[in-house]
Amino acid sequence: MAKTYAIAIDGPAGAGKSTIAKRLAKELGYYYVDTGAIYRTVAYFLDLLGVSPKDVDGVERYIDELTIEIEYDEEGKQHMIMNGMDVTGEIRTQDISQKASLVSAHAVVREMLLDMQRDVAKVHNVIMDGRDIGTVVLPKADVKIFLTASPEVRAKRRTDELLAKGQTAEYEVVLKEIQQRDYQDTHREIAPLKMAKDSIKLDTSELDIDGVIDAMKKIIGEKIPL
Repeated sequence: MAKTYAIAIDGPAGAGKSTIAKRLAKELGYYYVDTGAIYRTVAYFLDLLGVSPKDVDGVERYIDELTIEIEYDEEGKQHMIMNGMDVTGEIRTQDISQKASLVSAHAVVREMLLDMQRDVAKVHNVIMDGRDIGTVVLPKADVKIFLTASPEVRAKRRTDELLAKGQTAEYEVVLKEIQQRDYQDTHREIAPLKMAKDSIKLDTSELDIDGVIDAMKKIIGEKIPL
C-alpha cells in the first residue's frame, strides 16, 4: 500500500479550521475529514430523542441505535449520514454546536468514533480538523497545526458566517458562546483541547483566508511533499 499522509489541524471553536481545511484539501487533492461534523451528528441524534448531552445514562443507552457514515460528493464535500439520512445541513446550528462540545466529552462517544476517523486516514491522504486530532486521533500525523485566533475575532467571523447563511446571530451572544465553548473544550476530562507538543501554532487573527492558506502551505511543504 502506498504511503499516505495525514495533516492534523486542531484549535478552538470559530478559528476557521473547517473553512481552511476544506480549501486546503481541495488544492492539495486530499480528503477532508470534518470531525466536528461527526460529533454534531451525534448531538443532533440525541437532540431528536430529547436526550440531554449531559445525561450520561441516556447517551450510553441510545448510542448503540446510531449509525454514522461519511460520504463525499463529486466536489469532495463531506456529507454526514445519520441512520441512512443526510443531515449535513441540519447539524449546522449554534445550538447543536454547543451540544456537540458536551457530547464529545463522553468516553463511549469518542470510542465509537475513533476507529471511523482513523480508518479514513489509513487509506487516503487526509486533512482532518477538530480538537484532539494531533493529540489523540492521529498522534503520528505527518503535520500538526494548531489554528487559533482571539475570541473576539472568532466571534466576529462566526457571526458573519451565520448571518450570511440567513441565520439569526448577535455578536455579543456568539462571543459568550465561544468563550463557554473554549472553557468546555479545554476543561473536559477526556481528550481536552490542547496543542500537541510537536504542533505548530498559527494565529490567524491578523490574516485573511489567502494569508492563512499560504502560511499553512509553507508549514506543510517543509514536512511533506506537496
